[in-house]
Amino acid sequence: MCGIVGYVGAREAAPIVMDAMRRLEYRGYDSAGIAVVGPDGIARRRSVGKLDNLASVLSESPVQGCLGIGHTRWATHGKPSDANAHPHTDCTQSLVVIHNGIVENYVSLRQSLQAQGHTFTSETDTEVIPHLIEKYLAEGFSFEDSFRRMLADIKGAHAIVAMRRFEPHKLIGARLGNAGGLVVGFGEGETFLASDIPAILNHTRRVVFLDDGEMAVVNQDGAEFFSLDGVRLERTPQIVPWDAVAAAKGGYKHFMLKEIHEQSRSLTDTIRGRISLEPPEVILEGLNLADADLQSVHRVLIVACGTAWHAGLVGKFYLEELARLPVEVDYASEFRYRSPLVDKDTLVVAVTQSGETVDTLVSMEEAKRRGGRLIAIVNVVGSQASRLAEGVVYTHAGPEIGVASTKAFTSQLTALYLLALKLGKVRGTISDGELSEMLQALSELPNLVGQVLARPYSYESLANRFYKRRDFLYLGRGIHYPIALEGALKLKEISYIHAEGYPAGEMKHGPIALIEEDMPVVAIAPNDLVYAKMVSNIEQVKARDGVVIALATDGDDYIATKADHVLYVPATTRHLSPILTVIPLQLLAYYVAVRRGADVDQPRNLAKSVTVE
Repeated sequence: MCGIVGYVGAREAAPIVMDAMRRLEYRGYDSAGIAVVGPDGIARRRSVGKLDNLASVLSESPVQGCLGIGHTRWATHGKPSDANAHPHTDCTQSLVVIHNGIVENYVSLRQSLQAQGHTFTSETDTEVIPHLIEKYLAEGFSFEDSFRRMLADIKGAHAIVAMRRFEPHKLIGARLGNAGGLVVGFGEGETFLASDIPAILNHTRRVVFLDDGEMAVVNQDGAEFFSLDGVRLERTPQIVPWDAVAAAKGGYKHFMLKEIHEQSRSLTDTIRGRISLEPPEVILEGLNLADADLQSVHRVLIVACGTAWHAGLVGKFYLEELARLPVEVDYASEFRYRSPLVDKDTLVVAVTQSGETVDTLVSMEEAKRRGGRLIAIVNVVGSQASRLAEGVVYTHAGPEIGVASTKAFTSQLTALYLLALKLGKVRGTISDGELSEMLQALSELPNLVGQVLARPYSYESLANRFYKRRDFLYLGRGIHYPIALEGALKLKEISYIHAEGYPAGEMKHGPIALIEEDMPVVAIAPNDLVYAKMVSNIEQVKARDGVVIALATDGDDYIATKADHVLYVPATTRHLSPILTVIPLQLLAYYVAVRRGADVDQPRNLAKSVTVE
């Protein structure tokens, strides 16, 4: 699974498909392939590794035709190889398929098809799909009906696109469950299919997102939409509020660095139109919950994965302190396996950048099944999470291309803060005077973020000093403990250095045994309620010859006498401080990774949207 692209129109398909796949490289992949229907049938080219390898294959052996599909694969079944790369074909090599997801019953299907005489050439689960379509075509069914019958045979969650030699102006795509998105894009005399919006943004912003259980039959003049039982569906294209320029690097060396520096703007967009200072009010129009509904909430449950889970941990502080509601934060990948307690008075908040992460989507479905009120904090407009939820708070961070999340994280924190303020106001746990002060501080936040990003700290100098270290320890207390977790995650996912985030008060219960001069300790120590405690933790590290990189509030000269290196952020309220303190940690991770020669935007083994369990 990973990146899906399809094109039908009047232009040569191969250059368009290759360009679209490059725009999906941020999702992570280990092989790639393309197939085009041309005058001599289907021409297929595949290669292990980056798209440059596939481009070399195409330069030596070009393909021609105006109908094509392409795929970047992240291996699930079968190691990365030319044979295992998508697209996959049937015995007659007259149809090809690309696929995201896992065919859970592929072993039995493969055995049955082999018994019927079908020959397989890969180790993948995907290969059963074209053979099933081939089987039904041989029985006399149309391409559409054969595709539909195949969907009924396979188990699991899937996004699938197929094309056939004998119907050179048609693509068929379908979505089953939550194996990632599938979007149809409408151009002038040409139509596109893709697993994610950036693939097609330079061609069109008019799109339809396929819902679970929907199929699209696509030609150059548009698309028809059907349910899996063949009922025609009316779908109206929506306009995506991004453009191709927003998805380009804009002069930065990496998308990640660009996205870090976009955070002043992205936070402005998250806040824009949602706060009123006079009278003080939070406006969340997409929430779709009346004040009476919010007043009836007795408990909040946040489900998320990875960086979004860290945002949820900060959100727990916001919601408990400001709305006085008990909050649990659950890994979405674990949620449904513990028979969670959810009822009509539980507000379930799913936090996800893409809105397509399968663990989060499955958790949302489970929460809904158990009767909870369900909202999503999500970046991608029209994503599956936004359609599953009763209400949505869009973060409006814009496209985030780098696999390691940065601007989406700070926008998620801001959206959670807005939600907490809204609940606090409705429930009467925040006075108008308090809300006014909090909203005033929030309105000033983008400017403070801009100040952090404009500071001429030599992150490169720190990177040069520490890039060969094998381990880092990140320490934080209270609301900054999740930021320690996030800082450690950023470092390990893009630089491949082992790093741990720890609540600083727990250091003496184990991690202190690891302290020595070769393991840098990053201490998040803004001037807040636990500042003295953090200084004490720094002193404990220094007493054991540890090296400390401290993160502190402007004007704190004292901490410079304790730490080896200090990075400063402007003063703000305690609740908004994490949004500032995480940014130097993002930059530190970035420059260490660059110094180590790592692939910052596409870290090994990682994908932007994880669409399999």
